[in-house]
Amino acid sequence: MNNAPITRRDFLKWSGASALALTAIPAFDNVALADLMGADETAQVGILIDTTKCVGCRQCQVACQTRNNLPPLPEKIPAHATYPDQLSANAFTHVEFFQTGGTPSAPVFTSVKRQCMHCAEPACAAVCPVGAIVKTPQGPVTYDAEKCLGCRYCMAACPFNIPKFEWASANPRIRKCDLCADRLAQGKLPACVAACPAGALTFGARKELIAEAQARIGSQPDKYVPYIYGLSQVGGASILYLANVPFDQIGLNMNLPETPVPEYTIQIMEKVPSIALGVALLAGGIAWWRNRKRGDVQESEQARE
Repeated sequence: MNNAPITRRDFLKWSGASALALTAIPAFDNVALADLMGADETAQVGILIDTTKCVGCRQCQVACQTRNNLPPLPEKIPAHATYPDQLSANAFTHVEFFQTGGTPSAPVFTSVKRQCMHCAEPACAAVCPVGAIVKTPQGPVTYDAEKCLGCRYCMAACPFNIPKFEWASANPRIRKCDLCADRLAQGKLPACVAACPAGALTFGARKELIAEAQARIGSQPDKYVPYIYGLSQVGGASILYLANVPFDQIGLNMNLPETPVPEYTIQIMEKVPSIALGVALLAGGIAWWRNRKRGDVQESEQARE
């Protein structure tokens, strides 16, 4: 092993190379984010979920399982029971039930369809280092397993806790709703929307869905909470909700910021170059000091011999 002390030139060379490698990461990420944030929002589609019309029949869930070749639902599920308890690698959508009124003997439940929100500026796509998750011009946020590295950054970044990982698989993938992007390309409705018998799900251009939601609130102010969930959360989403009870009572997070999550990512990434340079210089300095100290010890031992 060569224990010769490193030179000043070596120190600067290694420090510079380390800093360059680290600063290249945010440079590539910022390019991807710039492309992402340039999407035309007016061309995007989505789904308006009117929880006042949902009857909790789970037909949307059954259709999603079938379309995505996922395990079928059990033949018997207790009334007003959320099954499964949460979204998973085997369930891209489900219906949650919340008691929002009535009495213990005659409770009133509100049923809520949950799925990927298909954010206007999705955090999952912003943090994906290989472009396995992308926001399409039409609106769906899609996933390409062939590109995926399995880093699971998307899972950590999503403010709605949507992407799931196939932990039990030998060849695991990230799994989530893709808004039936292949059906949309064929001019068809998303499977869940096509299956809804109660008119609780309305598919269309996001801009038109917002206008429809506003019209419903305006025409029936006593029926609806005067708010559209998904309109502004983390920059807006393609999935919008109406309700007749406060949204935090039906499991929807009202504490999310309006600022798109990727903008926070950009702010952090802008600080990475200077931090990376500092870390590289510190690491190089420690290596130089340790090599010099090792050389001093060797010289001292040789002198004693």
